[in-house]
Amino acid sequence: MSDRESGAIKPAAPVTDPSEALPELAPMRAAAEAGDWAATRDFLGGLDSADDVSFAADALAGVTGAEEYLETAARALPDDPLPRTLLAERYIRVGWTIRGGAHAEYVSRDQFDQFHSWLRRAEQLLIEVCAEQPAYVPAWTARLLTARGLGLGQSEARRRYDRSAARHQHPFRAQLQFLQQLCPKWGGSLEEMHRFAGERMAAGPDGSPAGTLVAEAHVEHWLELSGVAGTEYLRDVSVRNSLRQAARVSALHPDHRPGRQQLIGHGTFALAFSLGGHLRDAAPHFAALGNTAGTSSWRYVGDWPSRFAAYRTAALATSGGETDR
Repeated sequence: MSDRESGAIKPAAPVTDPSEALPELAPMRAAAEAGDWAATRDFLGGLDSADDVSFAADALAGVTGAEEYLETAARALPDDPLPRTLLAERYIRVGWTIRGGAHAEYVSRDQFDQFHSWLRRAEQLLIEVCAEQPAYVPAWTARLLTARGLGLGQSEARRRYDRSAARHQHPFRAQLQFLQQLCPKWGGSLEEMHRFAGERMAAGPDGSPAGTLVAEAHVEHWLELSGVAGTEYLRDVSVRNSLRQAARVSALHPDHRPGRQQLIGHGTFALAFSLGGHLRDAAPHFAALGNTAGTSSWRYVGDWPSRFAAYRTAALATSGGETDR
């Protein structure tokens, strides 16, 4: 008997492609797929901030084959930082895709060689851009990914983050990338990671996406502990309260901006609350997400599309009641 015949209709798989989750990015994706540099440039030129350009560059980097037209644009416009930065982001994505998300001991020598080769190509482009235009935030932000992948260390990553923050008061994508650098798995510590997240949240105005960093840090802490210890960590009342406060001043605040930042915020809070069993707290985040997963952090969970759907169903079923106490 089919699912439809039995009355059990499976929910659609959650949408993760930012161009599908955020229709406003669709013109950029169409331009990239068509190899249309002029349309790409016009789209990015219409964005409000360097941080928006950086997030758009990350989305464009996911378009297979985009390096071909970006290489052409970079050659044709040697004084323009944009095509080289976008090309570097694409090279970075290719490299990280080859490496995969496994711990280092499970990555082959050939994978590492290819990974580092792509990142070195990206780094060379970004070094040139930053030397010519030291205030260009999207390039400094991209260099946080190459710093981590090439193992350049905490001090160099901090220098790159500081260069981004010096030119943009709240560079959210740079904050997300530097938070990763501060995780134990990349040479940092749990204390450094949580401290940075808390400081950035405190420094941001209400509605700032920086509160999401607190949720990201708690998810990373869960991942570091793993198993029962990780679950117990997220179930802890103090962690739950920390997540609630961070959500109130960021993803759930009326001044929180719609768009990619909102997707990341709601996605991360939905995951953290769900893993901790705080389903009523997860409900408003799932309601805001709809059928969009909203964050790559969900990929830390085995069979994550099914788990996302199951958690969403359970959370939304509680939404008529009060949050758990």
